[in-house]
Amino acid sequence: MTVIPFTRVELISTAEKLGIVLPKNPGDILYSFRYRNPLPEKVLKTQPVGMEWVIEGAGRALYEFRLVPVNRISPNPNLVTIKIPDATPEIISANALSDEQALLARVRYNRLIDIFLGITAYSLQNHLRTTVKSLGQIEIDEVYVGVDRYGCQYIIPVQAKGGSDQLSTVQAKQDIACCGEKFPNLICRAISAQFMDDSKIAIFELCLDEDGLVKTVEERHYQLVPADGIHASDLETYRGRAQKSS
Repeated sequence: MTVIPFTRVELISTAEKLGIVLPKNPGDILYSFRYRNPLPEKVLKTQPVGMEWVIEGAGRALYEFRLVPVNRISPNPNLVTIKIPDATPEIISANALSDEQALLARVRYNRLIDIFLGITAYSLQNHLRTTVKSLGQIEIDEVYVGVDRYGCQYIIPVQAKGGSDQLSTVQAKQDIACCGEKFPNLICRAISAQFMDDSKIAIFELCLDEDGLVKTVEERHYQLVPADGIHASDLETYRGRAQKSS
């Protein structure tokens, strides 16, 4: 079998039969294994080479174990780093409570979505919880809307991961599906952001290919630095790259 459906009710009833005490919100278990922690070893041993089990939403309180090709979103260590003057307010840097929140704040205050996509973007909502017909309930870390010089308008879902958390292809797929359903007249450009080990910020634009697999459209690495941390040689390098790309 490559698809194994189950329900949240089955999760609860099976736990009762096995004498397992669940947290007050059983959905926390699903969230943990979908986005944060590896599946149990017994499950991982059933994966064929080049394939992996993921948990996808299939409707309200409905889920599926699905065997899919291994697909990782991880920063390319050989990519150049672009220095950006750090515009994060000191009080925000001093009081950020989690890596994810700190990352979202830095992306927002430094307008990294605008810089990365080359459009003007505005934060619409944090932690958007909504329901998608084919998936059930989902949550998007942050949603932006944007407009370009031609007047085209965009909807930009952003997932952010800090620390040891890994960017999720499952989350990217559901973000794209949500935007297609809720904002059909806007162009969806899905973004994933991640803190790297050296506090650099990796940003990816993702899309779905014809087989429904998540692919990277573009990747950039940014380093937020004081204004005097950007030297004339850096600016000359950036100017040369800009001229070549134009």
